[in-house]
Amino acid sequence: MSAKVMFTACELGVFDLLLESGKPLSSDAIAARLGTSTTGMERLLDACVGLKLLAVELTQEGALYRNTDISNIYLTKSSPTSQYHIMMYYSNTVYLCWHYLADAVREGRNQYERAFGISSEDPFGAMYRQICDLGGGGGALAQECVSLYPKSMVTIYDLPKVVQVAKEQFVPHEEHRISFHEGDFFNDSIPEAELYILSKTLHDWDDDKCRQLLTKVYKACQPGGGVLLVESLLNEDKSGPLETQLYSMNMLVQTEGKERTAAEYSKLLEAAGFGDIQVKRTGKVYDAVLGRK
Repeated sequence: MSAKVMFTACELGVFDLLLESGKPLSSDAIAARLGTSTTGMERLLDACVGLKLLAVELTQEGALYRNTDISNIYLTKSSPTSQYHIMMYYSNTVYLCWHYLADAVREGRNQYERAFGISSEDPFGAMYRQICDLGGGGGALAQECVSLYPKSMVTIYDLPKVVQVAKEQFVPHEEHRISFHEGDFFNDSIPEAELYILSKTLHDWDDDKCRQLLTKVYKACQPGGGVLLVESLLNEDKSGPLETQLYSMNMLVQTEGKERTAAEYSKLLEAAGFGDIQVKRTGKVYDAVLGRK
């Protein structure tokens, strides 16, 4: 419920309005500017205060609301560290699929058909119907790579619509060390490289598709090169971490895949031909598995 309060305040533009106003506003003023009911807006604002997303000051003129620092930093569209678009993706896509969790458990497949009337066979077609909100494949990892390794050249390989958005919105035009390759890595060729990074990719697909993709990567990979998997790893006995277990439930309602253990990813890499497999647990949400050719 608390997440939906935050999503709703973002979607209605509460945090953007308060940032732009430059001063605290009353619930009536906010409701009038955003075109909502006064009673509904007052309850929403008070819930945001309880979540520490807003602060309230009681004056002779009544209650006046303002953003907290965390809202200005993460919840306004104009902030360089804004999380607005990913939250709209969760609100408009993820949460709707989770409504059908019981059906997903019964059937063992994603729930796009029930949630959106879109074929379950095309999970990314469903996800990218909101590509401007999602901002997927935006190039953040590529930019980090060229920052850490100034002599490296990085190619972002993604679906044409994703590449178009990344070019226009996320990767600076003056960054010549990052190039783009449009394609579907299951059906199109993969360009030759020394290192391939599959970040939060294999967890979207079943074992057969993972082996198929990794085999294509192995064939394209230069000798001595390898593939780096960035995934949230389950404990070997699958007892946790809880966050990864919940991610795996999300994979059930949204994709064809699941979260896996390090041993399961190693087995997939070995089946494709990779060896000298190394696992690095970061102690954070995402871990790394490296396979060498």
